Amino acid sequence: MIDPHAPVSRGAPLSSGAPPWTEPARLPVEPGTGRFLVLACVFVCAACGLVYELELVAFASYLIGDSVTQASVVLSVMVFAMGIGSLGAKRLRWHAAVGFGAIETALALVGGCSAMALYAVFAWTGGWGGIWADGPRCLLVGFSLAIGLLVGAEVPLLMELIQRIRRQDAGGAVADLFAADYVGALVGGLAFPFLLLPFLGQLTGALLTGSVNVVAGSALVLGLFRRDLTRRARWTLLVAGLAVLGVLASAAVLAGDFEAAARRAVYGPDVRVAAQTDVQEVVLAGGTDGKPLDLFLDGRLRVGGRDERRYHEALVHPALSGPHRRVLILGGGDGLAAREVLRHRGVSRVDVVELDAGLVRLARRDPGLSALNAHAYDDPRVHVTTADALSWLRRAPAGRYDVVLADLPDPGITASTKLYSQEFYGLTRRVLTPDGRLAVHAGPLSARPRVFWTVEATLRAAGFSATPYRVLGHDTGFATGPDRSAGSSRTPHDWGFLLAAPGRHAPHPHLDFYPATLTDSDLRVDVAAARLTRVPGLRPSTLARPQY
Repeated sequence: MIDPHAPVSRGAPLSSGAPPWTEPARLPVEPGTGRFLVLACVFVCAACGLVYELELVAFASYLIGDSVTQASVVLSVMVFAMGIGSLGAKRLRWHAAVGFGAIETALALVGGCSAMALYAVFAWTGGWGGIWADGPRCLLVGFSLAIGLLVGAEVPLLMELIQRIRRQDAGGAVADLFAADYVGALVGGLAFPFLLLPFLGQLTGALLTGSVNVVAGSALVLGLFRRDLTRRARWTLLVAGLAVLGVLASAAVLAGDFEAAARRAVYGPDVRVAAQTDVQEVVLAGGTDGKPLDLFLDGRLRVGGRDERRYHEALVHPALSGPHRRVLILGGGDGLAAREVLRHRGVSRVDVVELDAGLVRLARRDPGLSALNAHAYDDPRVHVTTADALSWLRRAPAGRYDVVLADLPDPGITASTKLYSQEFYGLTRRVLTPDGRLAVHAGPLSARPRVFWTVEATLRAAGFSATPYRVLGHDTGFATGPDRSAGSSRTPHDWGFLLAAPGRHAPHPHLDFYPATLTDSDLRVDVAAARLTRVPGLRPSTLARPQY
């Protein structure tokens, strides 16, 4: 019987499945300690690999949009590339130590600099158009492919290194290696959203991860397996590792200035505030010295000084033309919908349910945003609750509100689709009084009629009768709104709304409020225009993505 832990004897012939070495490695430590160090390196490398992966997904979602699509592209490309990288690593088995050191050095450079490179391409070349219109997406796929190839090559080489210490049966070695790999992936997956992103940001977090990666890989090879390397290989790996560390450290020092310059390129020269809250990235530009204020949420222009008043008046005032003693605003953490509500006499209470407490703090304290919302949060009638709107509605008392305003992100954004579902509208109907009204922003009608009418069909399925209306923009379109991204090519030319009431009788949207900048005739004309674009054969959305 062959002892599975016995080393292969010197001079034994190599079969196709035999290792490329014939004797255990000469280590500076005991074999047990050496195995522990290899598994610790596996743990660290797995954590770094998952951070790179999540960083690509996050950047793609922020800068390109549609998180489901971007996550699917990044994950599928990386998994495919990992398989190719694993196959390619078979050629390096005869030089496992030097191969692993080179791969970790390259991975640290590529993964650590990926966030900065993606941001630079998006900021300074994203508007070129033409053949480079999809440049950021192509670079995203390129980084996913490169990182996947390098991560995939790690495991076969680590398997060779751990077997160099003490020959073990394949099943046991794979179990030990994968256990350390999966636990490391767990730690990396938790560290990214809870430590790296909030405390360091994406750029510095990726650079720090690359530094940890190159230090761990180089320390293992140059410290534990240095006798497997030639003198030239040792010096080459050492110099390359130090050079990569120098690049990453220099980039980290310049990350603040780089990020500020990139933000100015993306959001304009008047950026004042850039904050990563628990929910999203919030950027404020302008708002002081007579400049109009722009509010960006995760790269999307949510509020623009030129157009925001038309949007919020169209959302709020038609719904408040009836009873409006108690008003519920779902979303609207910027305080602008509350500003319009407070302009109506007879309002006794306004409840704002906003997920992002950081946005509410900015709306209270930032001089530009608080001035734009007329210090709405200082009014004692306004009460703010930090909660997810759908979860809050499940616990809300029935028949409490005369008006509900859904001032929510665009229905085409994946993260907000549950807020346009049949369940959401059913819960909203429950909190309304029998003669209450619900106003919903349903996306740009001319650009995405299928989305708009899916929202209308969902309202009908939840027991509402709804009247569509829209507000037309300028010749160049609107500069702001929940459906506006940072790219000018996606400027909507109208805003679509739905005014709904429980029962069979749809309310008619009209403005019964003198100071509004919109006229009653504007909305009436666009009611007829909105009906002409109806898309037949739509089914309501339950909890799935709205149908396009």
